[in-house]
Amino acid sequence: MGDIWTWLISFFFLIALVVIIVYQLVSLADLEFDYINPYDSASRINSVVLPEFIVQGVLCVFFLLTGHWFMSLLCLPYLYYNFHLYSKRQHLVDVTEIFNLLDWEKKKRLFKLAYIILNLFLTIFWMIYSAMDDYED
Repeated sequence: MGDIWTWLISFFFLIALVVIIVYQLVSLADLEFDYINPYDSASRINSVVLPEFIVQGVLCVFFLLTGHWFMSLLCLPYLYYNFHLYSKRQHLVDVTEIFNLLDWEKKKRLFKLAYIILNLFLTIFWMIYSAMDDYED
């Protein structure tokens, strides 16, 4: 029964990451279609970048502590990429360069979204598998 709770908690972590990344994509789309100015878009995106990094780090550590090594290894490239961006101080969006880098920023977040959705599908699979395994016992 404890394994189901582990997968359920990781499911909510992943849903939080999906919401954060979709929020960033919506802010970039609003900027692209001139619904908001660059300063507001950059401040909205920059306000959720560090919570995204923290949630991803907590999720990876959570998988390590619960003994799900494969999922932890699957989270490591994304965690390394976030650490690399943070250590080079490239994790925040620059207000003056946001229009020049708009396509790159959208592609970067779409790649992150695809990666998180892959992890989400694996988590849902293992959650259902654990529920069926507990049901048989």
